[in-house]
Amino acid sequence: MAIECLGYVIVQTDKREEWETYLCKVVGAMKGDAPDAGADHYRIDQRPFRFRIVDAGGDGELLIAAAYRIDSRDSLDALAGRLEAAGHAVRWGGAEEAKIRGVDAFFSVADPAGNGLEFYAGDSVSDEPFVSPIGVAGFVTGELGMGHAVFAAPEFDKSYKFFNEIVGFHPTDLPRFHFLGTPDDPGIPFAFMHADNGRHHSIAFGQLPPMPGGCVHLMLEMTTLEDVKACYARMSEFGVAESASIGKHTNDKVTSFYMKTPSGFDMEVGHDGLVIDPANWETTSHDTPSEWGHEWAWMKMMVGAGA
Repeated sequence: MAIECLGYVIVQTDKREEWETYLCKVVGAMKGDAPDAGADHYRIDQRPFRFRIVDAGGDGELLIAAAYRIDSRDSLDALAGRLEAAGHAVRWGGAEEAKIRGVDAFFSVADPAGNGLEFYAGDSVSDEPFVSPIGVAGFVTGELGMGHAVFAAPEFDKSYKFFNEIVGFHPTDLPRFHFLGTPDDPGIPFAFMHADNGRHHSIAFGQLPPMPGGCVHLMLEMTTLEDVKACYARMSEFGVAESASIGKHTNDKVTSFYMKTPSGFDMEVGHDGLVIDPANWETTSHDTPSEWGHEWAWMKMMVGAGA
């Protein structure tokens, strides 16, 4: 079995218009054609959608699922069997749901922290070329997938066993980050895990309390640093809250910044991420999250409050 990549995400929201402005005018995604009412689809490449934004109906802001593509239907069935045998409830999607997603078959499941996931087999390609409405040159996708998703894992060891031993993600970097840098800072364990492709990590999680919107952040990688800088400027132009300034990560070497999405979780937009050899990678353990930059808004608030 192979986990090929992160294929798409589904967000439940009461702020569809804000999401359209955010994705099209700030990020540079292209609005696609959603086949069902009550939803919007957005593209960053040849796939019919990477973001599916659906009406919440007053039920709140939530990342319903980060969806990962599996290499075959047999492998998908086997994964569902392993999850069920380990006590994780699996819900298979119907034919119409699969058609909407542009896949052959899929199921949904929650991780030990309740974060929403989908796994699917088969995929689709649009006949219409991707053209960013604001001129973004492109996003790094293809066999690397759309980017990565990061989640909170209050019971870290349970989440690690779920993603590594049951699902089949592989550890890339297993650090303990000391964000505060004080002698009494115990640090926070994180797991950065790769699928069976060269992206440094397609999923990650840290021992954190539940996050707003059911996600810590999603990451998109642009093909040029100039487009990242331009997106950073548009963030201010459109009044989007900055979560972290531009910086360079220690483990995946990406130069990026973070901003709030309309649903409360963060979006990381970056360039030039490390591409690994997934078959021969030896797990690392970095002490610091960033080589430079990435000044976090929450840290600035603590300093301003005299913490």
